[in-house]
Amino acid sequence: MGTNFITAQQVSKSFGTKHVLTDIDLTLPAGTIYGLIGPSGAGKTTLVKSIMGMEKVDHGTVTVMDAVMPNRQVMAKIGYMAQSDALYETLTARENLTFFGQLMSVAPKQLKQTIAYAANLVNLTKDLDLRVSDYSGGMKRRLSLAIALIQNPNLLILDEPTVGIDPELRQQIWEELNNLKATGKSILITTHVMDEAERCDYLMLIRRGIALAQGTPAELKAKYQVDSIEQVFLKAGRLQDADHSNR
Repeated sequence: MGTNFITAQQVSKSFGTKHVLTDIDLTLPAGTIYGLIGPSGAGKTTLVKSIMGMEKVDHGTVTVMDAVMPNRQVMAKIGYMAQSDALYETLTARENLTFFGQLMSVAPKQLKQTIAYAANLVNLTKDLDLRVSDYSGGMKRRLSLAIALIQNPNLLILDEPTVGIDPELRQQIWEELNNLKATGKSILITTHVMDEAERCDYLMLIRRGIALAQGTPAELKAKYQVDSIEQVFLKAGRLQDADHSNR
């Protein structure tokens, strides 16, 4: 496989007359945490689904692990956490993890160990045998993240993974994401929480389906001469608005 896990070139997507993505370029190298930052409705989830092969793009190409998407075999190798939880609520958390682990062809000898690891990471060990229907919204998000990790994937795509998760556990999850990065794994993560942007190696700020700016957090703050990614986003957004009004 090449050095890039994901390469998206000039990706555009519309639903009817609404342009959701416009000429998006994205490259995710090995051992990198790449953040898609923007408000709800910015196009982050549509871009993620296009990368996964769940949405067919109108223009452009998406390559994941050297395969042009959509590609079912590649999709099966990605640790994916969707924005909405897709869980079997009549089953326990352990049964959910076992089911998805078997679905992803995790070896039986490894499955018990990986369930223990993933459950511990998201602080669900003592609640593994509760039915998911008894879980809170935050617990369901944590279980969805555990499922994304169950096959020990080289590529993780996480759509708003820390929504509804308390600050202490969020810190623990980010520490583990950095540990995974250190082993050469790559992570694409979407968020609208600006302080999480500082934790990423590389960022795309996206608004109205357009990439406002891309770069490392330090590069972006230097370019826009501000002290935070939130200020970068606001300044880049004002420049975008001014450009539209001048056309």
